[in-house]
Amino acid sequence: MDIAELIEDFLEHLEIESGRSKRTIDNYRLYLERFLIIVQEILNKDEVKPAEITREVLRKYRLRLNRLGSDEGGDDLKTITQAYHLIALRGFMKYLARREIRSLDPSLIELPHVVRKQVTFLHFDEVEDMLEEIDLSTESGLRDRAIIELLYSGGLRVSELVGLNRDSINLGRREFMVRGKGSKDRPIFISETCADRVRDYLDARTDSLPALFLNNSRNLQTVDTSGDYRRMTARSVERIVEKYARLAGITKHVSPHTLRHSFATDLLMNGADLRSVQSMLGHSDISTTQIYTHVTDAHLKEIHKKFHSETN
Repeated sequence: MDIAELIEDFLEHLEIESGRSKRTIDNYRLYLERFLIIVQEILNKDEVKPAEITREVLRKYRLRLNRLGSDEGGDDLKTITQAYHLIALRGFMKYLARREIRSLDPSLIELPHVVRKQVTFLHFDEVEDMLEEIDLSTESGLRDRAIIELLYSGGLRVSELVGLNRDSINLGRREFMVRGKGSKDRPIFISETCADRVRDYLDARTDSLPALFLNNSRNLQTVDTSGDYRRMTARSVERIVEKYARLAGITKHVSPHTLRHSFATDLLMNGADLRSVQSMLGHSDISTTQIYTHVTDAHLKEIHKKFHSETN
């Protein structure tokens, strides 16, 4: 079999046996098809056999990958994007090894060092400043307050928030489940204040539509009898968050994900352990959660100063 056929087998394996999400499989397809095109050009042949993937081919592929953006007239491919390509390739080579198909040793595929961007987060008083800018005399104002409270109190991704229905959330117990990345379920816990604000918004509504958060459209739609044409979109939530951050005089860029960062940072600064925060964020790898630890360094320094005994 040539590489093209084996890539299809690998993608089917990811879907059926590994249970990967459609989005992950689509990304792996993009990365591996790009790998195949580049290798075909390197070897100057249409059909590539697994045994033809050597260290030298890998070296030339990485060089081409690094220059890919420039060759197309744009910026160089970002290091993190190159890393995603290589992660997909390494997974494919491990798959071939398990099938005892001779090819490149997966351990030879080293990932580039990725410098992660510094996490932007809001302090509690900045979140309060945003909330104070909301006019609670209108239904849309009650909705906006509930959205920001829920993003900050529950640490939700914006995609998870807009996918919620009325019956998704238990305001009495102040906890509910969401299905996040990789179709993984995780519990969400919210504060009493947050539950009250969501309840205020629902009490103000006169419709019976299932979506928890609705846009302001009043147009009648006969095509969508479920009312999902009224469901809030992720972009609408982004605009709402940006609006109140601007009104509060916050100069840094604030997005729904900033509130998720703020949720995680607040937990860590108040003594939560990293594993618990990992679970609440729904991160499969704790290294993803560790991006928040550097912002708590100053806080840890104060704890050390306060509680660690000094020698004479």
